[in-house]
Amino acid sequence: MIQITALMDNKMSENKALINEHGLSFLIEKDGKWILFDTGSCEHTIYNAHRLGMSLVSLDSVVLSHSHYDHAAGFRDLLENGMGSKDLFIGRNFFEKKYAFDGTKYTDLSCGFEREFVLGHSVTIHEVSAVAEITEGIYAVGGFPRVSGFETIPSRFVRRSEDGFVSDDFSDEICLVIDKGESTVMICGCSHPGITNMVKHVFSLFKKPVSAVFGGIHLNEADQKRMDETMGALFSMGLSTGGFCHCSGDRAEEVCVSSGLKACHLAVGDTIFI
Repeated sequence: MIQITALMDNKMSENKALINEHGLSFLIEKDGKWILFDTGSCEHTIYNAHRLGMSLVSLDSVVLSHSHYDHAAGFRDLLENGMGSKDLFIGRNFFEKKYAFDGTKYTDLSCGFEREFVLGHSVTIHEVSAVAEITEGIYAVGGFPRVSGFETIPSRFVRRSEDGFVSDDFSDEICLVIDKGESTVMICGCSHPGITNMVKHVFSLFKKPVSAVFGGIHLNEADQKRMDETMGALFSMGLSTGGFCHCSGDRAEEVCVSSGLKACHLAVGDTIFI
């Protein structure tokens, strides 16, 4: 059995001893191996783990879905407190500076640390461009083709490259895939490349349906047309369970429930067993 616990989310669960914030972090345990997927934005993730009786001192792996602060900035706090893992999995171009641009000003959305900071703490960086096995049956996957025309990235997201500011294509985004035998389970950070693009790619790699998606699918800004197209595509590809949170928006969960699928919001302190 695999245990997935939300250490950070935008929303509070019934456990009011915990701290919620705009961010995401999941602690995953499988056969005695502990994987931290995203870290939230600060030390509050460490606090929540402590309150839940979970240790982040000797993790087997840390996986950062992309470099936005609300998913990755807490990694600095882990290392500075002697926690984390000696193995960090990230996507390519992770360390490029990322911003939100409103037409006049740029707001830094980056993780707040550089490659040298990570290496200075004797952490091995694994850059994932395709598929990397983290532990038996759990993989980091990146390099998502963009095939669904309706899945677009908001134009305010930009990154600073050698050529100046360019639209952010989120080439650094990766997800976790758990192979369950007859199907797979995906754990996502924000799904900026488009959740249907990501599910299609995982299906093409593993040749089996994605039965469950947990995490952020970035539909909080979607209009009704995109919501309908996205959820319809997910249902047609075999999705039966949705544990959405963070940037997903309440409507995604409501559509799942109204369609007869299992759905929930994974708030801080909530756990799924699969």
